[in-house]
Amino acid sequence: MLTPEQFLGFLTAAILITLSPGPDNMMVLGVGIAKGRARGIAFGLGCALGCLNHTLLAVIGVSALIAASPTAFTALKIAGGLYLIWMGIGALRSRGGARAAGVAPDKAHEESARQLFFKGLLANAINPKVVLFFLSFLPQFVVAARGDANWQIAWLGLTFTLQAALLFGLLGYFSGAIGQWLNRTPRAGMWLDRIAGAIFVGLGLRLIVAR
Repeated sequence: MLTPEQFLGFLTAAILITLSPGPDNMMVLGVGIAKGRARGIAFGLGCALGCLNHTLLAVIGVSALIAASPTAFTALKIAGGLYLIWMGIGALRSRGGARAAGVAPDKAHEESARQLFFKGLLANAINPKVVLFFLSFLPQFVVAARGDANWQIAWLGLTFTLQAALLFGLLGYFSGAIGQWLNRTPRAGMWLDRIAGAIFVGLGLRLIVAR
């Protein structure tokens, strides 16, 4: 299990990162706007549950690395910290402009909510960028000295998945109103990016200097 400090710190970072405008949540909004709430929710839940695949890979990879070499695990955390800093700088430099554009409906090939769920699930599960993100992000919150890194990673990944499922589901449900608001106020997307960027940079720096 996670300590309260681990859980609250991770959950706060995960929520802000999930809300930051990106390909996944913009697609959820787009599907919801074009195809309706039910399909937007289904696609969002699929994207969120795809994170379970990355959690499993992180559990296997990080646990094996700790068992093989604590020094190698430290190197992974530092490399992950540099990657998060790089992502954070990119987000901080963002000028906003994220827009929730609906996908043009194709009545002849209308996808069901079930099909969109599995489409989101597969798209997220095989995305190499998300794999790299999980391998960089989750270890930041692992306390190797506790000796249960595999369970810590599992709980962290499950926490990320559940909060993403809730937020993506809400994005799908309120896609019309949120999409209109985001398109009217593009600076809101910029500031969400800035917040997420600051979190990425802070996590990366903490990991590099921590021993």
